[in-house]
Amino acid sequence: MLLEVKDLHVSYGAIRALKGVSCGVKEGEIVALIGANGAGKTTTLRTISGLIRPISGDITYKGKSLIKMPPHQIVSQGISQVPEGRRVFTRMTVLENLEMGAYIRNDKANVKADIKKVFARFPRLEERKAQLAGTLSGGEQQMLAMGRALMSQPTVLLMDEPSMGLAPMLVQEIFSIIKEINQAGTTILLVEQNAHMALSIASRAYVLETGEVVLAGQASDLAKDPEVQKAYLGE
Repeated sequence: MLLEVKDLHVSYGAIRALKGVSCGVKEGEIVALIGANGAGKTTTLRTISGLIRPISGDITYKGKSLIKMPPHQIVSQGISQVPEGRRVFTRMTVLENLEMGAYIRNDKANVKADIKKVFARFPRLEERKAQLAGTLSGGEQQMLAMGRALMSQPTVLLMDEPSMGLAPMLVQEIFSIIKEINQAGTTILLVEQNAHMALSIASRAYVLETGEVVLAGQASDLAKDPEVQKAYLGE
């Protein structure tokens, strides 16, 4: 496994958010974490990113533990997160947001080249590069959050609820872009409430319920599982 979560336990005060979660992502995969609100999906991503300290368990990346690393060091290792709710810097321009995504890099010339690559992938962002990020639509902010995360040149991209609050047409577009990013060589761990879309692009998936993994397997098999269909796919 390129990135592996082993028996992770996390608490918020008296609330046990994760109760022994184990999951992993192999190089080149898209792996989905699906489950209801409060299942522990976001907590898992935030713990991988170093934003939350677990009580016990381990997270390894290329065989090396991340548990004691601060978030900026985890980014410099090659793991970047697109946070839930986009979290763009609203009072900065589109271009400044992208530059912020490259804050750990010293290769200025390559940063410029990577900004061009982001604009090639998201032409709407180039049209609005001098615009304040807070004035963008929800879909454009999601594209900006993705572009900003790509600016740190991640090997693994953690994506938290990329379709949240978007119109159905835009959801299709965002998921197509996620597939393109993966095909271009970035491994993806995807947390998504829209289980149908997540399972349609993932190779494998884990189902979380109240802080525990209750099902795991090939995404195509889970999409056909009657329990998954009933609980998450509205079938």
